[in-house]
Amino acid sequence: MIDAIIFDFGDIFINLDKQATISGLQKLGMKEWNADFDQLNFSFEVGGISPEDFIGGFQKQLPNASKEDILKAWNAVLADFPFYRLEFLQELSKKYRLFLLSNTDSIHINTFEQKSGVSFYKDFYNCFEKVYFSFQMGLRKPDPKIYQVLLDKHNLVPENTLFVDDKKENTDSAATLGIKVWNLQVGKEDVVDLFSKGLL
Repeated sequence: MIDAIIFDFGDIFINLDKQATISGLQKLGMKEWNADFDQLNFSFEVGGISPEDFIGGFQKQLPNASKEDILKAWNAVLADFPFYRLEFLQELSKKYRLFLLSNTDSIHINTFEQKSGVSFYKDFYNCFEKVYFSFQMGLRKPDPKIYQVLLDKHNLVPENTLFVDDKKENTDSAATLGIKVWNLQVGKEDVVDLFSKGLL
């Protein structure tokens, strides 16, 4: 019997346009997304470096790009957040314990909050018992420790907990702890299909 649901954020609630960021960076001179960019992103997502150091890391590789240009390209990934998903979540929060667990960085969260406005993002966050962002936790999915933190802090029983994420490596990792999972297929499924999946 599921009594708690842990949700990812990107491409579950807010739509992402990953190609928009890649295209934006290519216009600034990036030839390809390489291991250096990967490491920079990883460090920023776990709060290991400041926004200034993150942008500076990009500027080392893209010397002709301004801070503003890089920020614009980086934030281009954030698309729309359909209101019907918020309404669905608000109804769900009346029956289940809900948690948000997202691999994300401070720039993206600040931008989401600015773009959506105070009343929208507060309504969104208020649906959850607790909101967890990787940059605040010092951990990121698919590290099993990140799920264990939630299980331990909130006394969640793995087999009574459902985890919803669009990345298979993340749901596979959670499943090793006994957590029930839904690896949502972006573009083919929507979070509001939850009940029709027979997972609850």
